[in-house]
Amino acid sequence: MKKLFLIIGAPGSGKTTDAQLIAQKNAEIIVHYSTGDLLREEVAKGSSEGKIIADIIAKGNLVPLEIVVNTIISAIKSAPRDNIIIDGYPRSIEQMQELDKKLNLQNDVKLAKVIEVEVSEQTARDRVLGRARGADDNVEVFNNRMRVYLEPLKEIQEFYGSQNLLHRINGERTIDEIVDEMNTFIISQI
Repeated sequence: MKKLFLIIGAPGSGKTTDAQLIAQKNAEIIVHYSTGDLLREEVAKGSSEGKIIADIIAKGNLVPLEIVVNTIISAIKSAPRDNIIIDGYPRSIEQMQELDKKLNLQNDVKLAKVIEVEVSEQTARDRVLGRARGADDNVEVFNNRMRVYLEPLKEIQEFYGSQNLLHRINGERTIDEIVDEMNTFIISQI
């Protein structure tokens, strides 16, 4: 059975970097997918679905539920390892519920833990605007992305917390400290 670890956190919390480093350290047993990267791959294909995704991402809004869930489920099923880390998911109550529903309908994948990388809004803002990697790294889009992240957060925390699946990590420390703690935690769950 495959074990799924979800990593959530504000834009700029470091969740993608953390997940990448953990997957690199444990390449023989863990594979990492970033929801954003999976969606950007679809955009790069130039498909009609990719064009829809590109327009939505450029505004900092959420990609439609069906597209996101199908992209994630497809990645999990074709994953070359039994331990999968996906960061940036879920970003809405609907995404959470849909994944839960899909996972409950099968016996091949178990949600092991949801790890929340906690950072202040100021730290997130400083990191995102400081990196300015693309067109979506500006104040207006950051503010929208932060709002989109925060609106469903309490309900997502309560849902996974009630199932004893939520684990919080302080994301205000150095990358090494965060990755060491997260790596130790994930390995203890495998």
